[in-house]
This record gives sequence, C-alpha cells and structure tokens, in this order.
Amino acid sequence: MISKTKNIFFFILLSFFLPTSLMARNLEIKSLGHSSFLINSKEKSIIINPFKAVGCASNLREPKEFDVDFILASSRLQDEGYNPNDQLMFVEPGIYQFDDIVLNGISVPHDRVGGRRFGMATVWVWEQNNLKIVHMGGAAGDIEIDSQIILSRPDILFISIGGGVKSYNGEEASRIVKKLNPNVVIPVHYARGKQINKECDFSNADLFIENMKDFKVKYVGKDLQIKPKRIDQNTIYIFGN
Repeated sequence: MISKTKNIFFFILLSFFLPTSLMARNLEIKSLGHSSFLINSKEKSIIINPFKAVGCASNLREPKEFDVDFILASSRLQDEGYNPNDQLMFVEPGIYQFDDIVLNGISVPHDRVGGRRFGMATVWVWEQNNLKIVHMGGAAGDIEIDSQIILSRPDILFISIGGGVKSYNGEEASRIVKKLNPNVVIPVHYARGKQINKECDFSNADLFIENMKDFKVKYVGKDLQIKPKRIDQNTIYIFGN
C-alpha cells in the first residue's frame, strides 16, 4: 500500500516538471504564409498547401523542405500545391488512408462560377490528435449539402477570407463558418501587414471579423499549440506575419 502511494506521489510530482507539450500531446500548428501550414502531432507531421513564390505568394518566403509524412494540397496550382521534391502528396478528391489517419478529399469550386474559370479545389477533412480538422484554403464556391454534413462541426477550420477570384470574401466565409459550426477558425488568403501584394485583390481580415460577432478573436504569432481536451470554443486565431 505504501509502495502504491509512493508511485502515485511520484507521478504527480513528475507531471509538474515534464514539458506541457509532452504531457498534453498538443497539436502544433505553424503558419508558413498564404494558406500553408505545418501541423505536427506526436504521431504525424503534415504540410498543407506548400507554395512557390509566384502570383499572390510572390512576396513570401517559400516553405523549405520539411521532414513530413505527407502533403495535403488544395490543387496542383503552384501557389498551393508546389512539390518540387516529389514528396507523397494527396491532391485529388477521394478517401485515402495513411497509417491510422483517414483523409477525405471533397471537391468544391475554386471560383464563384461552379469551377468553370479555375476548376475545382479539394477540401480536406481528417482527424489528428483526436481533433477533427477541415482545410478549405482553396475553396471559393458553394458547398453541397452532402459535403456540408461531412465537413460540419470540426474542431479546427481553415478557411479563405480575403476575397478575390479564388477565395471567399469575409461575408461569404462567415456564412460558411456558421453552417459548419467549428470550435476554432483559422483564416487564410487575406492581406496582412507587409504581406500585401499589389498583384492580388485580397482584403484584410476586418470584414470577416465584423461578421463573426459571436466569436472571440485571438492574435497569435507564427506558432500555436492546441490541447485536444481544452480547445477553445468560438475562437478565431489570427496568425502573425
């Protein structure tokens, strides 16, 4: 009995000295600019939408080569599906499995005219670190009802908000968010600080935030850690430059 009590005491004492990330197994999210993110968990490392510094991303620093398990891309366009080292990349709609992760790619128009101008983008939904994640960085069109059911109630939603011809504007994005009912929203594809590119017609995040009165806004740096069991509710994370 004494030995068991000592073991419990040792575990409690150890928990105060172990790094929080080790104890909580946080999901680590790193912004790489544009709609690109590096998402790390204990089990997997994923890069989303790596880009070449062209077009709307021409003034950004390209993500360097990462030791990741695979890439998720909205399309094969160079500003969201750049893969010069021919790493494993999922880009076409469909259901895939990589080890214990099931990836569901859903086709959504990349423009407001049913994909007739810029084709279709792939929206990705998967579960990582016990969190449902949806990435809509390449979407700009309406979501069909069956797709909406699959995408609904994510823990984390990445969504374009800056407007232009291949991105939701702030008002359109807010309507999508309210349909999908996520816990956390991470905006992409918008003008922020020194990243404003005169070749693109992205607006800043103001219109989106104005239409999201029920959500609180938190400004973070380039890195964010999310604890699965303590995830914020109704929160927008604005990543820094």
